[in-house]
Amino acid sequence: MAFRAMGERARFLTSCTLNVMLFGVSVVYILLAAKITSELWASFSPSHSFGPCVMTLFLAGALLPVTFLKSPQDFWWAVVSAMLTTCLAVFIILLGTLLDLPKCSSFAKQPNFNFNNYFLSIGIFFFAFGGHGVFPTIQHDMRRPRNFTRSSLFAFIAVAAMYIPLSYFGYFVYGDSLQESIISSIQTSILQQLANLLIALHCILTITIVINPLNQEVEHFIDIPHHFCWQRVIVRSFVMLALVFVALTVPSFGPILNLMGGTCVSLISAVMPCLFYLYLHASEDISNPKSKLEKDRSINDLPVTFNDVIKRTPKYTLVINISVIVISILCGIAATNSAFLELSTSRFNGPCYLTSSFENNKIINSIQSLHCCGHFRNISRWPDTFQCPIYTPPI
Repeated sequence: MAFRAMGERARFLTSCTLNVMLFGVSVVYILLAAKITSELWASFSPSHSFGPCVMTLFLAGALLPVTFLKSPQDFWWAVVSAMLTTCLAVFIILLGTLLDLPKCSSFAKQPNFNFNNYFLSIGIFFFAFGGHGVFPTIQHDMRRPRNFTRSSLFAFIAVAAMYIPLSYFGYFVYGDSLQESIISSIQTSILQQLANLLIALHCILTITIVINPLNQEVEHFIDIPHHFCWQRVIVRSFVMLALVFVALTVPSFGPILNLMGGTCVSLISAVMPCLFYLYLHASEDISNPKSKLEKDRSINDLPVTFNDVIKRTPKYTLVINISVIVISILCGIAATNSAFLELSTSRFNGPCYLTSSFENNKIINSIQSLHCCGHFRNISRWPDTFQCPIYTPPI
């Protein structure tokens, strides 16, 4: 699509952006899966708990053989399972939040509005709804491609139907006691552990899906055989090693999620689709010449220029698309800046391969499997059986 719209340079830029996005998304899922799995393990065996750093290595080693499969058609079951685990997890999290509503909502304090957090949330929003990179492939593989608009609309409505209730009730039930994951705030232990298990399975299954196009792109660039061979094992092992290194260097998935959402995902999901649409629309208009000059140009297959886009696009279409492009770029820059600021704050954990960071990460994991609610995080539905950790105000 990028090549047909704007030429070889646009295709190269789009390919690079998409691959960086897939790499970042894979890192986010590895970190999230490692964090949740380590918390789940700590809840069952507190005396033998592993921090997310060690769990990252375990997960990468376990997933590596699965990444050697050729394409998604070889693991279609992962796609279906990831969808089912997400739906079940959302239901369980919502159930746990509603059970905590009578006890926690009366002690919840909503945080003050902060522009930095607002722009960080834009990056998360882009990340949550940014599946546009695979839309052309989905439409191409559909039995009835003309129904793509209907199916994509249904998909966005379904995703919003899962996100909105969780965001709403999480904000009003837990308030400023809410941490990176709403699961840790759920006061019913069995529901928390079940939700953690389902989300961990979702992340693990999604890694095998997301990393596959990246592996194939690297193999295509190096020009290795498409069948299973020792070259594939080496290349895909190297890609997994690179993912693990980045994950161990930046062991907090939040900043990477915000960074990817503000940069690559905003480009792939908003800027590039609108830009390519405008150029393709102008190109289609040129291919139907209305004068001898336009006919000569169509025959010579001259590239579409920005002036052609301005002249040949209806004004309302032009205004809408340019507005989306400008707003997305501004929001992306703001979200990226906020993500870098978050990476530079004291809340960010250092690399896992530093001894002090590794020990600190393990200690934090052992006490954070469950958060109490309330502004001072001292409210629990089970005060007789669970003692809230000592609250340390943020700096």
